[in-house]
Amino acid sequence: MKNFYFLILILVFSPLHVFSEEVFLSLKKNKVNVRYGPSFDSPIKFVYKKINLPIKQIDKKENFRRIIDLKNNSGWIHVSQLKKINSLIPLEDKILFKKPSIFSKPLAKIKKGRVLIVIKCNGDWCKIKSNKTKGWIKTNYIWGSTN
Repeated sequence: MKNFYFLILILVFSPLHVFSEEVFLSLKKNKVNVRYGPSFDSPIKFVYKKINLPIKQIDKKENFRRIIDLKNNSGWIHVSQLKKINSLIPLEDKILFKKPSIFSKPLAKIKKGRVLIVIKCNGDWCKIKSNKTKGWIKTNYIWGSTN
């Protein structure tokens, strides 16, 4: 009976198969093909046309990554089209501040859905870059990585 419980314990705590870690990546180019399967022979499902767009990797197979985006579109992208730069998309309009404080000077209004490049983060605040504008935003209600 002891062996039976030991076997059950091992099965519960040991993974039967390895799950890929969910990682945020960004698109490397202005035109990236998303495919139905992890192969160049697989048909193109749709095309992204936004450099630095943050996407979440949910699986991987050889040199392809299965991704999902903010709108729950998914498919496979070759690793050569992805980079690890941190970017994010605000899910609501945000105020860009000069320093990481709501009492700091407001610099601009950032519209929801805009792609922002993360320079660095400090707690609940991230210094971001959008075109030629740099400043700090609060990191609540965003899609993407702040690491």
